[in-house]
Amino acid sequence: MIDYFFSQYSEYPTLDIVLEIVAVIFGLLSVWYAKKDNILVFPTGLVSTSIFVYLLWKWTLWGDMMINGYYFVMSIYGWYHWTRKKGDTEEFPISKISSSEKRIAIILFIFTVAFVVSVYHYFGKFTTWYAYVDTFITGIFFVGMWLMAKRKVENWIFWIIGDVISIPLYFAKGYTFTSFQYIVFTVVAIFGYLEWKKISDSSPTELQK
Repeated sequence: MIDYFFSQYSEYPTLDIVLEIVAVIFGLLSVWYAKKDNILVFPTGLVSTSIFVYLLWKWTLWGDMMINGYYFVMSIYGWYHWTRKKGDTEEFPISKISSSEKRIAIILFIFTVAFVVSVYHYFGKFTTWYAYVDTFITGIFFVGMWLMAKRKVENWIFWIIGDVISIPLYFAKGYTFTSFQYIVFTVVAIFGYLEWKKISDSSPTELQK
Protein backbone atom coordinates (compact mmCIF):
# COMPACT_ATOMS: atom_id res chain seq x y z
CA MET A 1 0.00 0.00 0.00
CA ILE A 2 2.81 2.42 0.91
CA ASP A 3 4.64 1.63 -2.32
CA TYR A 4 1.43 2.32 -4.27
CA PHE A 5 1.11 5.83 -2.86
CA PHE A 6 4.76 6.85 -2.57
CA SER A 7 6.79 4.83 -5.10
CA GLN A 8 7.13 7.83 -7.44
CA TYR A 9 9.17 9.67 -4.80
CA SER A 10 12.05 7.24 -5.20
CA GLU A 11 13.15 9.24 -8.25
CA TYR A 12 12.69 12.70 -6.69
CA PRO A 13 15.55 14.75 -5.20
CA THR A 14 15.43 14.73 -1.40
CA LEU A 15 15.25 18.53 -1.33
CA ASP A 16 12.11 18.52 -3.50
CA ILE A 17 10.41 16.00 -1.20
CA VAL A 18 11.26 18.06 1.89
CA LEU A 19 10.08 21.27 0.23
CA GLU A 20 6.78 19.66 -0.79
CA ILE A 21 6.16 18.47 2.78
CA VAL A 22 6.99 21.92 4.21
CA ALA A 23 4.69 23.57 1.64
CA VAL A 24 1.90 21.14 2.54
CA ILE A 25 2.28 21.84 6.28
CA PHE A 26 2.13 25.62 5.78
CA GLY A 27 -0.76 25.17 3.34
CA LEU A 28 -2.73 23.25 5.95
CA LEU A 29 -1.96 25.91 8.55
CA SER A 30 -3.13 28.61 6.15
CA VAL A 31 -6.48 26.92 5.52
CA TRP A 32 -6.96 26.33 9.24
CA TYR A 33 -6.30 30.00 9.98
CA ALA A 34 -8.72 30.96 7.18
CA LYS A 35 -11.41 28.85 8.84
CA LYS A 36 -10.77 30.71 12.10
CA ASP A 37 -10.83 34.10 10.32
CA ASN A 38 -7.27 34.64 11.57
CA ILE A 39 -4.90 37.03 9.79
CA LEU A 40 -2.17 34.37 9.94
CA VAL A 41 -3.87 32.78 6.93
CA PHE A 42 -1.81 35.10 4.76
CA PRO A 43 1.79 34.78 6.05
CA THR A 44 1.47 31.00 6.24
CA GLY A 45 -0.07 31.01 2.77
CA LEU A 46 2.81 33.09 1.41
CA VAL A 47 5.32 30.50 2.61
CA SER A 48 3.36 27.60 1.11
CA THR A 49 2.66 29.25 -2.25
CA SER A 50 6.21 30.53 -2.75
CA ILE A 51 7.56 26.99 -2.30
CA PHE A 52 4.93 25.52 -4.60
CA VAL A 53 5.67 28.12 -7.30
CA TYR A 54 9.28 26.95 -7.31
CA LEU A 55 8.41 23.23 -7.31
CA LEU A 56 5.70 23.53 -9.96
CA TRP A 57 8.06 25.53 -12.16
CA LYS A 58 10.57 22.65 -11.89
CA TRP A 59 7.83 20.13 -12.68
CA THR A 60 6.61 22.29 -15.64
CA LEU A 61 3.05 22.32 -14.31
CA TRP A 62 2.22 25.79 -15.60
CA GLY A 63 -1.44 25.94 -14.59
CA ASP A 64 -0.69 24.93 -11.01
CA MET A 65 2.25 27.33 -10.91
CA MET A 66 0.03 30.21 -12.05
CA ILE A 67 -2.53 29.32 -9.39
CA ASN A 68 0.08 29.50 -6.64
CA GLY A 69 1.64 32.66 -8.08
CA TYR A 70 -1.81 34.24 -8.03
CA TYR A 71 -2.33 33.00 -4.44
CA PHE A 72 0.92 34.70 -3.47
CA VAL A 73 -0.16 38.06 -4.90
CA MET A 74 -3.70 37.80 -3.51
CA SER A 75 -2.34 36.87 -0.08
CA ILE A 76 -0.53 40.20 0.04
CA TYR A 77 -3.72 41.99 -1.07
CA GLY A 78 -5.86 40.01 1.39
CA TRP A 79 -3.45 40.71 4.25
CA TYR A 80 -3.86 44.43 3.60
CA HIS A 81 -7.63 44.16 3.03
CA TRP A 82 -8.30 42.25 6.25
CA THR A 83 -6.37 44.71 8.41
CA ARG A 84 -8.29 47.80 7.27
CA LYS A 85 -10.43 49.30 10.00
CA LYS A 86 -12.73 52.23 10.67
CA GLY A 87 -11.72 53.14 14.19
CA ASP A 88 -11.90 49.90 16.16
CA THR A 89 -14.30 48.25 13.70
CA GLU A 90 -13.24 46.01 10.81
CA GLU A 91 -13.95 47.81 7.55
CA PHE A 92 -14.51 44.55 5.67
CA PRO A 93 -16.03 41.89 7.98
CA ILE A 94 -17.21 38.45 6.83
CA SER A 95 -20.19 38.90 4.51
CA LYS A 96 -22.05 37.31 1.61
CA ILE A 97 -21.33 38.01 -2.03
CA SER A 98 -23.22 40.85 -3.73
CA SER A 99 -24.80 40.82 -7.20
CA SER A 100 -21.99 42.92 -8.67
CA GLU A 101 -19.38 40.62 -7.13
CA LYS A 102 -21.14 37.61 -8.66
CA ARG A 103 -20.75 39.19 -12.09
CA ILE A 104 -17.08 39.92 -11.43
CA ALA A 105 -16.58 36.32 -10.27
CA ILE A 106 -18.07 34.97 -13.52
CA ILE A 107 -15.89 37.29 -15.61
CA LEU A 108 -12.79 36.34 -13.58
CA PHE A 109 -13.53 32.63 -14.06
CA ILE A 110 -14.02 32.94 -17.84
CA PHE A 111 -10.96 35.15 -18.30
CA THR A 112 -8.77 32.85 -16.19
CA VAL A 113 -9.81 29.68 -18.04
CA ALA A 114 -9.30 31.39 -21.42
CA PHE A 115 -5.86 32.62 -20.38
CA VAL A 116 -4.72 29.22 -19.06
CA VAL A 117 -6.01 27.48 -22.20
CA SER A 118 -3.98 29.87 -24.37
CA VAL A 119 -0.85 29.33 -22.26
CA TYR A 120 -1.21 25.54 -22.37
CA HIS A 121 -1.86 25.64 -26.09
CA TYR A 122 1.18 27.87 -26.71
CA PHE A 123 3.52 25.61 -24.75
CA GLY A 124 1.95 22.41 -26.12
CA LYS A 125 0.87 21.17 -22.69
CA PHE A 126 -2.42 19.54 -23.73
CA THR A 127 -0.80 16.10 -23.72
CA THR A 128 -2.66 14.51 -20.78
CA TRP A 129 -6.26 14.41 -19.57
CA TYR A 130 -5.42 16.33 -16.42
CA ALA A 131 -4.10 19.27 -18.44
CA TYR A 132 -7.69 19.92 -19.50
CA VAL A 133 -8.90 19.62 -15.90
CA ASP A 134 -6.20 22.12 -14.90
CA THR A 135 -7.77 24.84 -17.04
CA PHE A 136 -11.11 24.46 -15.26
CA ILE A 137 -9.75 24.12 -11.75
CA THR A 138 -7.49 27.16 -12.16
CA GLY A 139 -10.57 29.28 -12.81
CA ILE A 140 -12.30 27.81 -9.74
CA PHE A 141 -9.36 28.55 -7.47
CA PHE A 142 -8.79 32.05 -8.86
CA VAL A 143 -12.36 33.01 -7.96
CA GLY A 144 -12.11 31.30 -4.56
CA MET A 145 -8.95 33.18 -3.62
CA TRP A 146 -10.41 36.51 -4.77
CA LEU A 147 -13.52 35.96 -2.65
CA MET A 148 -11.46 34.91 0.37
CA ALA A 149 -9.34 38.05 0.11
CA LYS A 150 -12.62 40.01 0.13
CA ARG A 151 -13.86 37.97 3.11
CA LYS A 152 -16.89 36.52 1.33
CA VAL A 153 -18.60 33.41 2.72
CA GLU A 154 -18.96 31.89 -0.74
CA ASN A 155 -15.19 31.55 -1.14
CA TRP A 156 -15.45 28.24 0.70
CA ILE A 157 -17.83 26.80 -1.92
CA PHE A 158 -15.21 27.33 -4.61
CA TRP A 159 -12.49 25.84 -2.39
CA ILE A 160 -14.60 22.76 -1.71
CA ILE A 161 -15.25 22.16 -5.43
CA GLY A 162 -11.61 22.73 -6.36
CA ASP A 163 -10.26 20.66 -3.46
CA VAL A 164 -12.45 17.64 -4.28
CA ILE A 165 -11.26 17.69 -7.91
CA SER A 166 -7.63 18.18 -6.82
CA ILE A 167 -7.49 15.02 -4.67
CA PRO A 168 -7.41 12.53 -7.58
CA LEU A 169 -5.79 15.09 -9.89
CA TYR A 170 -2.59 15.48 -7.86
CA PHE A 171 -2.44 11.75 -7.17
CA ALA A 172 -2.59 11.13 -10.93
CA LYS A 173 0.23 13.64 -11.39
CA GLY A 174 2.35 11.71 -8.89
CA TYR A 175 2.29 14.14 -5.94
CA THR A 176 0.81 12.05 -3.14
CA PHE A 177 1.62 14.42 -0.26
CA THR A 178 -0.15 17.25 -2.07
CA SER A 179 -3.11 14.96 -2.84
CA PHE A 180 -3.45 14.11 0.86
CA GLN A 181 -3.26 17.81 1.63
CA TYR A 182 -6.37 18.41 -0.47
CA ILE A 183 -8.29 15.75 1.46
CA VAL A 184 -7.69 17.76 4.63
CA PHE A 185 -8.40 20.99 2.73
CA THR A 186 -11.83 19.65 1.75
CA VAL A 187 -12.80 18.80 5.33
CA VAL A 188 -11.56 22.13 6.70
CA ALA A 189 -13.29 24.03 3.87
CA ILE A 190 -16.65 22.43 4.72
CA PHE A 191 -16.33 23.47 8.36
CA GLY A 192 -14.97 26.85 7.25
CA TYR A 193 -18.09 27.48 5.17
CA LEU A 194 -20.39 26.54 8.06
CA GLU A 195 -18.45 28.72 10.49
CA TRP A 196 -18.27 31.78 8.22
CA LYS A 197 -21.96 31.43 7.26
CA LYS A 198 -22.92 31.39 10.94
CA ILE A 199 -20.87 34.53 11.57
CA SER A 200 -22.33 36.26 8.51
CA ASP A 201 -25.94 35.35 9.38
CA SER A 202 -25.54 36.78 12.87
CA SER A 203 -23.76 40.02 11.87
CA PRO A 204 -25.73 43.30 12.07
CA THR A 205 -24.94 44.26 8.45
CA GLU A 206 -26.34 41.00 7.10
CA LEU A 207 -29.43 41.18 9.30
CA GLN A 208 -30.20 44.64 7.93
CA LYS A 209 -30.25 43.44 4.29
